[in-house]
Amino acid sequence: MNGQSSTEIQYVKGVGPVRAAVLRTIGVDSLQKLLYYFPYDYLDRSRITKIKELPKLVEAGNEVTVIGSVFRTELKYTRNRKKMFFLTIKDETGYLACVFYGAVEWFQKAFEVGEILAISSVPELDKYNRVQFIHPEFDRLKTKDEEDETDWNSLLHTGAIIPKYSSGEELRNAGLDNRGFRRILRNAINNNINSLTEHLPREILQRNTLLDIYSSIKMIHFPKSYTERDHALRRLKFDELFYFELLMAFRKRELKGELKGIQFKILRSKTVKLKESLAFELTDAQKRVIKEIHNDMMQPVPMNRLLQGDVGSGKTIVALFAMLTAIENGYQCALMAPTEILAEQHWQSIKNFLKDIPVNIRLLVGGQKKKLRDDVLEDVRRGTANIVIGTHALIQEHVHFANLGFVVIDEQHRFGVSQRALLREKGRQNPDVLVMTATPIPRTLSLTVYGDLDVSVIDELPKGRKEIRTAVRFDKDKTKIFNFVREEVKKGRQAYVVYPLIEESEKIDLKAAVKEFEYLSSKIFPEYTVGLLHGRLSSEEKDELMQRFKKNEIQILVATTVIEVGIDVPNATIMIIENAERFGLSQLHQLRGRVGRGAEQSYCILITDENFTKRTLQLATNRAKAHHEVDVTKKRLETMVNTNDGFVIAEVDLELRGAGDYFGTRQSGLPGFRLANIISDADLLTLARKEAFDIVERDPHLVRSEHKNIRKEFEFVFKDLLSLVRVG
Repeated sequence: MNGQSSTEIQYVKGVGPVRAAVLRTIGVDSLQKLLYYFPYDYLDRSRITKIKELPKLVEAGNEVTVIGSVFRTELKYTRNRKKMFFLTIKDETGYLACVFYGAVEWFQKAFEVGEILAISSVPELDKYNRVQFIHPEFDRLKTKDEEDETDWNSLLHTGAIIPKYSSGEELRNAGLDNRGFRRILRNAINNNINSLTEHLPREILQRNTLLDIYSSIKMIHFPKSYTERDHALRRLKFDELFYFELLMAFRKRELKGELKGIQFKILRSKTVKLKESLAFELTDAQKRVIKEIHNDMMQPVPMNRLLQGDVGSGKTIVALFAMLTAIENGYQCALMAPTEILAEQHWQSIKNFLKDIPVNIRLLVGGQKKKLRDDVLEDVRRGTANIVIGTHALIQEHVHFANLGFVVIDEQHRFGVSQRALLREKGRQNPDVLVMTATPIPRTLSLTVYGDLDVSVIDELPKGRKEIRTAVRFDKDKTKIFNFVREEVKKGRQAYVVYPLIEESEKIDLKAAVKEFEYLSSKIFPEYTVGLLHGRLSSEEKDELMQRFKKNEIQILVATTVIEVGIDVPNATIMIIENAERFGLSQLHQLRGRVGRGAEQSYCILITDENFTKRTLQLATNRAKAHHEVDVTKKRLETMVNTNDGFVIAEVDLELRGAGDYFGTRQSGLPGFRLANIISDADLLTLARKEAFDIVERDPHLVRSEHKNIRKEFEFVFKDLLSLVRVG
């Protein structure tokens, strides 16, 4: 977005103070932000379906669009007196009924006989085998008596591509439905497009075959063809990727070139003891990564390294070797985890690894009693705490380290650049930082997305591990599933039964888990001990339960998703995931990773409702989105069955969810990509990265005249993150 000029939104022709107030609620407070309020889709006259063609399209289950005029509106009642609203539209080939079950009063007032609508939905048959649309999306093209400078009837018959804009009830009430947005955007483009400033130098545009910013904004809103739209999209995607990579380039230059770091010596007194005490041999991949980290630690600049490794690949022990090296040099270490239960797991496992090595390990989490917390904080302040493990509590203002030299951040995708920087600032010098993730992405993409980090990959599982066998089963199969669990438990094995825990329905889901726990413990497995683990237990209760499970005092553990990461019980060989359709792919893979940690064959059973597709479509208000949701769910479950490879799973997950959700940009404070997709736009991202890094290499403070507009745009786009980088 261009930040050089900022005409107030209310002064744009067709807006005014009332509409301006509503537009500000969606973040559109200036002309520039209006111009960057992009269409989410387009209506293409060449892809419009005639009503008479609908019957033969029902079986395909695809969304179609019909254009016609409103013929009739009716309010009807079901047998149990529930209201339904019927809208009938007609074109030159026939009539189509559209049925609305929800918000009936609103829809009653929404339409006028004679107005022209574009209606989109998946065609279905009613009980009389007539085609109907259920809760279709609609786009108002022309009111009954409207005389506009644009003749929509004429335009629709000349192959026009019409932009569609997101609009809610408040916007529509202010006249900002699709028609309203099209009108004010046409005015803005015709009258004010030259108020934008081209921020990319001509040579970058030419080298990468990019449109100028003026043509791009015109064509994204009102393209004459899809080819024009695609050219505009390419330029606007490049902008998003270029400025993100510019941020990464500044971060990397600052960390590598301008900041003085700690030059550690590799002393080996404690690390040798740790290696000798291990009950297993390090893999070649672990040894290689330890060497890469040690090489970084010996440099006089701060380490900033990403460690990728699939669930169970042994990232924690690698990090521990690095932490012991820092301790041998007289420095403290901090390990930050995203949840209390994961922090506690790290605390327990690291204490276990170091039980014969004199290292003081402290835990700092939100739920601690004041006396214990104060004792930990004093230990940290004095420097007598060698390793401090915690959650976000570590970056709070009152936490003062005596001599922090090494920082480990686990599950990197749950934190952002800003949290990383805050923890680094706890050191008097610039500590080395190792960020770890069990959510791997392809190496080329990790180099780009985590552009300020060097990358290490543990691409080898510990010796003796067997691939986890995964299957999808249905509720009707539960008797067989429970018999299978019983046979495994007879052999001395253990099992998890996991329930989804969605924030909005936490009480309902917790109730379901409690009910299932009672059912399993009393009716199905009375001969075994069944435990229940959920987020509302205290830290002490969780710890006691997990210790009992680890000792096999509990054979079957019913749990919510608090066990998603970090819990390590090698004897557990079965992971049953109830309502598997409600989990994301990455989450399913993380849960599966709780088993398969020993030498025995392990299994993951994904239980889903065999009527899931039918039920989802029945409950849907938007059929097209419901069909998409069903397709995505099926792809997730199929992927889980077909592969155990975290890199393959991550790529599919990225493809299904999009970059913003995958990397948690909303939570992490990183800028989200509105248009770009780091999978499908990987080639464009590579070009943007090269241009950004080349510019920072040649002109690290963006002081050259040809870069002054880039600097202004960068400062505008990243105004909330400028504290993390030095541009000048």
